Amino acid sequence: MLALRLPWVRRESNDMDDASRAGRFLFAIAMVCFGVLYFIYASSVAGPVPGPPWTPGNIALAWLVGLGLIATGVCIATGWQGRLAAVLLALGLFLRALLIHAPGLFAHLHDPGGWTSTFEVLALGAGALSLVTALPAEPWRTAGQGDALSMSFRVACLLFAISLVVFGVQHLMYGRFVATLVPTWIPWHVFWAYFVGVAFLAAAASIATGVMARMAAALLGIMFFLWVLILHAPRVAAAPHDGKEWTSLLVALAMAGVSFVLVGILRATGRGVWYELRRRSGSHPAANRLHDANQTGAEE
Repeated sequence: MLALRLPWVRRESNDMDDASRAGRFLFAIAMVCFGVLYFIYASSVAGPVPGPPWTPGNIALAWLVGLGLIATGVCIATGWQGRLAAVLLALGLFLRALLIHAPGLFAHLHDPGGWTSTFEVLALGAGALSLVTALPAEPWRTAGQGDALSMSFRVACLLFAISLVVFGVQHLMYGRFVATLVPTWIPWHVFWAYFVGVAFLAAAASIATGVMARMAAALLGIMFFLWVLILHAPRVAAAPHDGKEWTSLLVALAMAGVSFVLVGILRATGRGVWYELRRRSGSHPAANRLHDANQTGAEE
């Protein structure tokens, strides 16, 4: 039985690593670049100032945040203390969403900017939390960590799906404005604005329920990455000192990374978050298989 299982686990590991590694590097690059933007701001060098949802205030805090983002990005990319870095990053992003963005959101519920900023941070926090499952395990892993991995991934999927719902609703509510952001050489601007809104809602439903979740996450990642290439990169090139344009590009890059990470993990688990939340058992075999696959990759 062991001889029969090992090739299956190895194939599962390879499939997961291909997608998750690519997503992990995209996410890490975005975090490092965010940190560089903070450093540019803190050093008072003429350059792009981070835009929403990252707009810095205190100079000393900007140095600290910039250092933290660069450090976590490097750890996530290299895998050294990657899980710890991902947990700390997720915690920091969740606290930022709760303590900084949420009060403004509730004070101005009809302001779409508050919704966008809050749930972009929440989605990136969910992405960091999902990376805890994708990154190789540390040698000091305890026997009960498989359950924690499974739960963290369920929470990450749920928060990411909720954020996608908000993005989708915003595209449908403000389709005419979103259409103005579509490059002029692409036809049917209004159609694409509403199409993306529907795509966000469909992806959220798939990731939450597990119905065609891997395909949904893959298409979502491709969509975000195409935005980086055909939408945000030209806007950054046209206004290189505009921090808002840099921030939009890096958020899209990080979201593409999160989506590709989900592709790899969902391929390994094969379950939707709602299925998992309905289970009475506190243990999930897929989480243990995921750890075995990660551990195998780390040993190699």
